[in-house]
Amino acid sequence: QVRVVESGGGLVQAGGSLRLSCAASGITFINAMGWYRQAPGKQRELVATTTLSGTTNYAESVKGRFAISRDSANTVSLQMNGLKPEDTAVYYCNAQGLRSLYWGQGTQVTVSS
Repeated sequence: QVRVVESGGGLVQAGGSLRLSCAASGITFINAMGWYRQAPGKQRELVATTTLSGTTNYAESVKGRFAISRDSANTVSLQMNGLKPEDTAVYYCNAQGLRSLYWGQGTQVTVSS
């Protein structure tokens, strides 16, 4: 059974920090893992991705503030610093297997002004 589980969301004041974690299981081989987010009334958008070789990609809006880390073959984390109210969203983790892309259920991040 494939599972992708996020943790670490919560409520934080503007300028604060949060660390999100994601663990995938039941997937034979995972190449890329990533974080996406979806704010109310908006489409899901890329936050950051990382491949098994360590190549990373960030949305322009989070460069210099967020850092993605592949902690193991099946775990990834997202360190978020300097949070802004516009970062408020549900954050989703995904894991790219050999033939399928798997998503977690999401974790809420709320940044108050």
